Amino acid sequence: QVQLVESGGGLVQPGGPLRLSCAASGSIFSIGDMAWYRQAPGKQRELVAGIAIGGTTNYADSVKGRFTISRDNAKNTVYLQMNTLKPEDTAVYYCNAEVTRSSGSHYYTNHYWGQGTQVTVSS
Repeated sequence: QVQLVESGGGLVQPGGPLRLSCAASGSIFSIGDMAWYRQAPGKQRELVAGIAIGGTTNYADSVKGRFTISRDNAKNTVYLQMNTLKPEDTAVYYCNAEVTRSSGSHYYTNHYWGQGTQVTVSS
């Protein structure tokens, strides 16, 4: 199976930085697109940032210029550097990855989610 484990969440003051990490492990053959989503209380889960295997990135308008997504393909890890955090960034952050796993001579591609990490921006 495949597991995604996030880390790096916590409490931060407005204007401060925080860096999230998400490491994938298991019977991984390859990883395609990776992304970060977030869900605030009472709101739908939304895409924050995505990164393709070649490094092409996309961001939600609300985080452009403040957040940076990156990945280390050798470590099967995706990062989210968050700067100039605002109270409205408070949410549970989830990573998502398109993972191809191998089983014998067969290959299966699915999207996997991490368990989520809480980010709270408050003074």
